[in-house]
Amino acid sequence: MPALPLHEAGKYVAGAYIVFVALILIYVVIMAIRLQRIERELTELDELAERKEREAAEDSSEREEARVP
Repeated sequence: MPALPLHEAGKYVAGAYIVFVALILIYVVIMAIRLQRIERELTELDELAERKEREAAEDSSEREEARVP
């Protein structure tokens, strides 16, 4: 014999499923926000690295030009 009659347990089961789906949806939204932030930070780091490489190349070419008489 179940703890609750089946006609009463149905609304609790449905409520549990709704809460479960809501939690999964919230988790997916949080992961999407984190992924966007990580992608943005990686883009910024990539741009910084490219800028440093360009500056280093310019510095080395300027030093070579200064050495050549």
